[in-house]
Amino acid sequence: MKPSAESKRNLTEGGGVPQAVSSRKQKKEEKARRKQEKYYTASQWQLMWRKLLKHKLAMASAVVLIVLYLGAAFAPFIAPQGLEDYSSSASNMPPTQLHFVHDGEFIGPFIYRYDVERDEMRNKVFVEDTSQPYPLKFFVHGTPYKLFGVFESDLHLYGVDNTNLPEGQEPLQFMPFGADQLGRDLFSRIIIGSQVSLTVPLLGTLISFVLALIIGGISGYYGGWIDTVIQRIVEVLSSFPTLPLWMALSAAIPAGIPVVQVYIWITLIMSLMGWTGLSRTVRSQFLALKKEDYVTAARLAGVSDMKIIIKHLVPGFMSYLIVNLTLGIPNMILGETSMSFLGLGMRAPAPSWGVLLQECQNVINIANWPWKFIPLLFVAISILAFNFLGDGLRDAADPYK
Repeated sequence: MKPSAESKRNLTEGGGVPQAVSSRKQKKEEKARRKQEKYYTASQWQLMWRKLLKHKLAMASAVVLIVLYLGAAFAPFIAPQGLEDYSSSASNMPPTQLHFVHDGEFIGPFIYRYDVERDEMRNKVFVEDTSQPYPLKFFVHGTPYKLFGVFESDLHLYGVDNTNLPEGQEPLQFMPFGADQLGRDLFSRIIIGSQVSLTVPLLGTLISFVLALIIGGISGYYGGWIDTVIQRIVEVLSSFPTLPLWMALSAAIPAGIPVVQVYIWITLIMSLMGWTGLSRTVRSQFLALKKEDYVTAARLAGVSDMKIIIKHLVPGFMSYLIVNLTLGIPNMILGETSMSFLGLGMRAPAPSWGVLLQECQNVINIANWPWKFIPLLFVAISILAFNFLGDGLRDAADPYK
């Protein structure tokens, strides 16, 4: 039986549908194939970066660390006060309350002046005088400073408009974290102190990384009596208790030297204390990799030992070293903070988070003025951020997992 004219027309009109479906399917398969080829032809660093981007906690931690280090870089501009600025009337003042509405009218961010009164126990109490608002302004002139130690300026990110302040009264300051015992802005000191508390561990870890890479590499690559001598030295250095070693090394710092030299000394102390563990890891990696065929082939080809180490051995476990470096910085942050807290590291008036926490050694200070504990929050946040970033890098270091 022959098909009718209507059925032929229907077949003709619908004949393009399977062809279109097939075309879309081919495009999807081609796209999937290209994606798969791009994945398997990517370098190890590209695979690590792709997997790290998918680790949300690690990326959030990276953003937090970027913000902290940018704040440390531009600390004199962000901080409304300098290290030597203080107010005798603001001793142990609580965090300043920020307001936006005065007498039922929205006038933008402002603060009130604090009056000092005494309670029944003759303790000092700060009470707001709500009669006159003092607006906050951005980009105000204040204490002069040198940005990056080069560019002179007196421009600060924000400050209080003191034009309506009564004559003879100290200028008001917005202190979001309160003041210390001497009436200094705790927020400014935390921001400026981050320059020490975040850079000393970073530089110390980098120096320790270089020492561990060189000493551990020599020990693992050459072996023999060289390996024996180096490992005995590592064992001796690792056997010293941490606290007595800190005390001994910090006692070697001459008294009364400038803050910059103290910074250098503390960095060297931190680096000398942190290279032994990583050097053993580097040694074990060299012992395993130097027996590989490509290393033997390089030796037979006449490649020098230094070139084999730099171009063939180190890149083989560089991803692991970067992870170890990231996870080692938090220990350095804790070490610097602990040394400064115990008076073995940076000392006042030099700022660091450990120095700021010295007022918390007394339990009464914490009970009466709990905002002095805020620097510890910055220590905890930075340590957690580095640990989470290190965990993300550790997962990304094995992209095929």
